[in-house]
Amino acid sequence: MATTGDPAERKTTYREALRDALREALAADGRVFLMGEDVGRYGGCFGVSLGLLEEFGPERIRDAPLSESAFVGAGIGAALAGMRPIVEIMTVNFSLLALDQILNNAATLLHMSGGQLAVPIVIRMTTGAGRQLAAQHSHSLEGWYAHIPGVRVVAPATIADARHMLAPALADPDPVLIFEHGGLYNASGDLAADAGPVDLDHAAIRRPGTDVTLIAYGGSLPKAMAAADELGSGGISAEVVDLRTLRPLDDATIGGSVARTHRAVVVDEGWRSGSLAAEISARLTEQHFYDLDAPVERVCSAEVPMPYARRLEEAALPQVAGIVAAARRTVGALPAVGEAG
Repeated sequence: MATTGDPAERKTTYREALRDALREALAADGRVFLMGEDVGRYGGCFGVSLGLLEEFGPERIRDAPLSESAFVGAGIGAALAGMRPIVEIMTVNFSLLALDQILNNAATLLHMSGGQLAVPIVIRMTTGAGRQLAAQHSHSLEGWYAHIPGVRVVAPATIADARHMLAPALADPDPVLIFEHGGLYNASGDLAADAGPVDLDHAAIRRPGTDVTLIAYGGSLPKAMAAADELGSGGISAEVVDLRTLRPLDDATIGGSVARTHRAVVVDEGWRSGSLAAEISARLTEQHFYDLDAPVERVCSAEVPMPYARRLEEAALPQVAGIVAAARRTVGALPAVGEAG
């Protein structure tokens, strides 16, 4: 990990930040262990756990058989027994093989036991498209999981969140699902030395603005930030809200931003129908109808299985140009400078 000229910052990547978070958790608490396919000798399918087997040994870094239902179930059992398991599922599509364990066991046992059986498990998985992995390995299903009561769903979009979301997730008595966008692993930047645990209950305003709110999360946040830059060059001030936590949604931060800007664009890599973007749009309509000066815009993935060909994949995904166009539509009725508003 490189250092910068500022001693309060260091240069790192999203992948390395995740690894540092795992290392810190393993060193701090003997109950914590990592389990999943290829997390040990191979170092993780995306290299996140590289070197941890040599550092902590096979009891703490456990390679699991190729059965998501089995090893997620084993993680749930370990959590019930007082351990703090971190279960890695290679990509979100494989989590469907463990959906019964997540939905019918992890999410429900506390409630079905009258509060007697907490399941403090953390389940990490890679999500998202943009890497030419075709339809089976390019899903964005975090909106599906955000539909389930009894779990917390988080999506680190920045290096700081990748580094500091794990500790509060492990401290949560309920199951926490962490969705890591595959397109972010190589992202690099400066990590503040004094950055601390993330408040999982609140969204973050990544850029202030006055004319329109861009709401994004995970791998869509960099696109929203780039769109805000482009809009700014054209005289439109865009505020960018990073959801951070997808369940429970931080209605106060989202709604507070829209109450200031009076316009909203929701960016969601999931499919439009029944999407997280649809939920946010509905909540804004229910809670802030009279604050809105234009309909809520949604920029989502095309409703097709994700294409393999690069240009088709790019066309199917939300892109900066689409976000900018949606924002400009919402502010189309803005009065010109000097006109009465």
